[in-house]
Amino acid sequence: MLLFAKTHEWIKIDGKKGKVGISDHAQSELGDIVYIELPEVGDEFSAGDVLCEIESVKAVSEIYAPVDGKVVAVNEALEDSPELVNEDSMANWICELEIKGDTAGLLSEEEYKKTI
Repeated sequence: MLLFAKTHEWIKIDGKKGKVGISDHAQSELGDIVYIELPEVGDEFSAGDVLCEIESVKAVSEIYAPVDGKVVAVNEALEDSPELVNEDSMANWICELEIKGDTAGLLSEEEYKKTI
């Protein structure tokens, strides 16, 4: 199941885990991404907490946790190649969370597209 936050993060849920990334709209607005500060495995977040920061040639932006959860994996490929998010934001996830809460407040892809 793919859900979106109003703050432009997506989460692809598989059971009790979900991979988190940013939407194509968000990467487009950011421009060329040059650095991603990945969260640490084991870090815990509440929905809306700052999960990490992404730096582009235009600005530094905060990425928010779309759900309550604990980081169980990070996409280490982004450490050396953050531009992968520009190439395909939906395939290049940032981290995987063990979901601790519900997904209330998240949007379907159709609902998200109406907000942008």
